[in-house]
Amino acid sequence: MEMHDLCVIALRETRSVLATAIKVEGHAYRKQGVSMLITEDGRLFGSISPGCLESDLQARVSRVLETQQLELASYDMRPEDDLSWGETIGCGGLVVVLLEPICGQLRDMIMQMQQCLDAALAVSLLRSFDEDYTNVTYRCSKIESVKSAEPGQERYLTANERPDCSENDLSLSCPPDLEVRNNPWNLPQHFTSLYTPKPRLIIIGAGNDVVPVAGLSQSAGFRVVITDWRASLCTPERFPDAELVHGFPQEVFPQLNINEHDYLILMSHQFPREREWIALLDNTNYAYLGIMGSRTRTARLFDGMPPLHHVHSPVGLSIGADGPEEIAISIVAELITVRRKGTAVKSALVTEKRSGAYANDRYRSGGWQEQQTWAR
Repeated sequence: MEMHDLCVIALRETRSVLATAIKVEGHAYRKQGVSMLITEDGRLFGSISPGCLESDLQARVSRVLETQQLELASYDMRPEDDLSWGETIGCGGLVVVLLEPICGQLRDMIMQMQQCLDAALAVSLLRSFDEDYTNVTYRCSKIESVKSAEPGQERYLTANERPDCSENDLSLSCPPDLEVRNNPWNLPQHFTSLYTPKPRLIIIGAGNDVVPVAGLSQSAGFRVVITDWRASLCTPERFPDAELVHGFPQEVFPQLNINEHDYLILMSHQFPREREWIALLDNTNYAYLGIMGSRTRTARLFDGMPPLHHVHSPVGLSIGADGPEEIAISIVAELITVRRKGTAVKSALVTEKRSGAYANDRYRSGGWQEQQTWAR
């Protein structure tokens, strides 16, 4: 779960604690800087470990909320002879977790962070401890342009490192009244976390096969937008938590303000409407364009149309998927691969073409997969 989601939940909950892994050494389940939220009644949002640390963190929440003070918890899983952590868990790493009560100006800063992320602006959160590590101050800055991170990514900076970006200070700070008793882990005095907005996934089409794609994409950290001209399909009941845009391509295209960080999928199964979209996307920057259907159908879509870039057809990784749910998994897996800038997995070195079919588009769920520019 990303910080954007945690901000929303933190503001919704009356009493909760933000837990952040501020030091990680050796092997660990999550990277340094990852956060999760724990409510007063023990509900967990996000994770720091596969589940082996969370119960102990839950036990600390009531004390943190009662005292309104920060707390540091360390979990050393490196010693093999430590039956309480090391050999039992077997992760082989050290994790130091900072627990912060969400109250006062920290809560105000979380509100400002959410507003920035909602507005598609990156934001940084600086924590500064004094020399004896007994007090902390906060500073939150909104970031107009980020050169070192893509949407939806979180960078964790330490010491005096600053984000590689232009920034406008929100002028929010927390008075040094929250205490941490000691610092036996030699933690640096300054911690800066950089959070970028969720990447936006625009799905063109609202058929039944879109439902699992939307749900999995949201779970994978995408901000999902569904657009369709059929109002009976594009409803909150079918797509809870997704943004819905009704209208024909010419009507909704100006409303979307598509940019170079957006991901798009054409899966309306309506040939003429998708050709309208291809024409509209000419000279538009975006990160990804997936097209549902066989390569033969995609070639027909682009017949006589302008060439487009970052086209993935058939959409999804080649995993031999069958049916809407499995195909949704292959699509979201490809979205994650592109987002993380990995190399798409090709089945059998993309040499074998299979004849699987999907709906009326003859979608090759296990067929040849590549990214290319489509031209006449």
